[in-house]
Amino acid sequence: MAKVTEQVTQLVTPIAEGFGLEVVEVEYAKKFDGMHLTIFIDKEGGITIDDCEKLHRAIDEPLDRLDPIDVQYTLNVSSLGIDRPLKTERDYKRNLNKKILVKLYKADENKNKKYEGVLICFDETSFTIETAKKQQITFEKKNTAHVEPVIEF
Repeated sequence: MAKVTEQVTQLVTPIAEGFGLEVVEVEYAKKFDGMHLTIFIDKEGGITIDDCEKLHRAIDEPLDRLDPIDVQYTLNVSSLGIDRPLKTERDYKRNLNKKILVKLYKADENKNKKYEGVLICFDETSFTIETAKKQQITFEKKNTAHVEPVIEF
């Protein structure tokens, strides 16, 4: 499956850039109704349905020519969504100084598996949050099961 995502990323990225869009992730996965190829895109100011539709139409024929997948699949072009888990450097940058939820694989020395706080800094391997009690906690990315923005209305 990694080969499929690499091939599709190489094909789709220049097309998306031509529209001023960034390909953030390509996912090829089995869902309840079969195989799905999903292209996640972003741009300054956010993605519209028109952006998704425009890229979908532009990549449909080139994908058919490339033919990286030997089974029937559903093609999706999607925005990241406001609740997208933080995975890439850009995700961390976009959420700097915003509240995030951190879930650990296993409980730490304080017997906690979940933390919430404002993301105050990050690098390639770790990030630091400040909790509501003004406590700063640094996490190694490899020890986190899930990091996501906190959506407040």
